[in-house]
Amino acid sequence: MGETVNSGDISVAVLGASGYAGALTARLLWRHPDFELAAITSRSDAGRRLDDLYPHHRVPLVMDAFDIDELGQVDAAVVAYPHGAAAEAVAQLHERGIRVIDLSADFRLRDLDVYREYYREHPAPQLITDAVYGLPELYREQVRHAMLVANPGCFPTAAILALKPLAPYLQDVVIDAKTGVSGAGRAATEKTHFVAVDENVVAYNVGRHRHTPEIDQELAAFGARGIATSFTAHLLPLDQGELVSCYVKLDADVDALALFREAYADEPFVELVDRPPGVRDVRETNFCAIHVHPDERTGKVLVFAAIDNLWKGTASQAVQNLNLMFGLDETTGIL
Repeated sequence: MGETVNSGDISVAVLGASGYAGALTARLLWRHPDFELAAITSRSDAGRRLDDLYPHHRVPLVMDAFDIDELGQVDAAVVAYPHGAAAEAVAQLHERGIRVIDLSADFRLRDLDVYREYYREHPAPQLITDAVYGLPELYREQVRHAMLVANPGCFPTAAILALKPLAPYLQDVVIDAKTGVSGAGRAATEKTHFVAVDENVVAYNVGRHRHTPEIDQELAAFGARGIATSFTAHLLPLDQGELVSCYVKLDADVDALALFREAYADEPFVELVDRPPGVRDVRETNFCAIHVHPDERTGKVLVFAAIDNLWKGTASQAVQNLNLMFGLDETTGIL
């Protein structure tokens, strides 16, 4: 892709641009026709150009240390900090009237006790009720008017889209999830030796994955009753990409395919496909590819959903939300 003049009318800062998700968000905003990438920050690489750290993103800006008083006038900010570290920056931005998309888990969970159980004491609990869960296919209208959007986790994005049409009928849910190593983030990935992941598949955080309560929360919001999801994540020797395989038992005899067609008929980024999708099918896109298979032998419904964990799972979904927040076509810059 050639060099693009970054001359949009809406100014956006990316905090934490040296991480995988922040860097990709910066790239998408740099080329976006309506947003101006006004500032990028980093806690670990301040003073370094982003195209030096990530040459393939082609963003020729210097990352500064974040200082709210030095940030300047921006209309919005994407905060790509780790869980726990994000909330303080989000609170400062929110206080200045800057619209915020937070890529961490700090504002995804509505129950403070659940957040404490899976993360830590919440640094800014007063903002929990202000946050909109940023899955456009569920909360499009709320996102349009939000000042604070909690971008979903990558696994919940795929799993919730895979199960939302069936939510009122769910009786038992098992989710077998697989992700590339970039899902662990830059810091964890750089500490992982190649030999530990090459030609290997490993389950991790078994029975205690932080994305489980997020999935349960959103399925309950759309009609699931008393469901405790069995969720297990696996690490694959891929750089990016994510597949969730869902095995569900329903409490009613419904036409599952018809429910999915109705739910996603007008969704620009959800594709219903005729075979189980692979992660290459959606690589470097904002699409979620879903295949539904009613299994007559077991009486269960099998649902497979593939996304790119760095795109629809994080960065391009953040831009989709930004588009909605500023009255733009939600596909702008990511289709």
